Amino acid sequence: MDDSHGSETVLPGEWRQLLPDAVAAGARYSAVWAVVLASKGIPYRLEPEQGHWRLLVPDELLALAIHEIVLYEDENRNWPPLPPPHQPLDASIYTTLSILILLAAFHNLVRSDLLTVSGRYPDWFSIGMMQSAKILDGEWWRLVTSLTLHADLQHLLGNLCIGGVFVVLLCRELGSGLGWTLLLGAGLLGNLANGYLQPATHNSIGASTAVFGVVGILAGLSVRRYRQLKKRRWAVPVAAALSLLVLIGSEGKNTDVGAHFFGLLAGLLLGLLTEVLISRYGYPGRCLRFLLAVFSCLLVVTAWWCALQL
Repeated sequence: MDDSHGSETVLPGEWRQLLPDAVAAGARYSAVWAVVLASKGIPYRLEPEQGHWRLLVPDELLALAIHEIVLYEDENRNWPPLPPPHQPLDASIYTTLSILILLAAFHNLVRSDLLTVSGRYPDWFSIGMMQSAKILDGEWWRLVTSLTLHADLQHLLGNLCIGGVFVVLLCRELGSGLGWTLLLGAGLLGNLANGYLQPATHNSIGASTAVFGVVGILAGLSVRRYRQLKKRRWAVPVAAALSLLVLIGSEGKNTDVGAHFFGLLAGLLLGLLTEVLISRYGYPGRCLRFLLAVFSCLLVVTAWWCALQL
């Protein structure tokens, strides 16, 4: 726009030019301004002038037009925001992929005729599935072991292919140690809430609870990071997570909707808490990430050790 106009003048028909300097010092015309005025029902004109456009509004609505443009510019300043800075993490994707491969290998293991040290064939599903009544009786390990069991190959591949994408994103963001600790935490808490609220006869298996927990964690991280944005843009990640739950988490004959929902909810809370701690203390160092990774492995191993004692 030609900024040579030094002052506003009354134009024929009592239309006046909305000058950028009236919005803010150094402001420049934006084609979106006309859309903003149209959305507020304020009449306007766009007239060509030396290869540019002039934005005109009725004289009596000039102050209102400037007010709406100022509000728009204020709300959209620095939008879209830059992603929060975070430190690069060492090859977390390789660790994550390795764990996913181990999960697939374990699926083959539980379907083989493998003897335990006691000389018997364990019924992996019977001793490891999430059963509400037995969890209430104190068999806590089922909250973890059930996450590693899958009813069939299709269920396993679904969790590896769809869930694997979200797990990789999470671990690239937080590192494998913290990422897998949060994943297990969300799955464990989701199973716990589902076990308490479902009938005593309810049982389930599968990593889907933890997968939806990862979706919730990612949403929680985003909500906390972008909470300062106006017009509730922070709610977009939560809406996306709920949409995913509806699309792929509530279909199928044997789908445990409760486990998916509580996994998502647990992940959302853990994601919010994690981002609060990160914003206050920073990302965990290499030593802490290593300890979290060891803890996650020990938790799964200990849970199955307890289950195999039955």
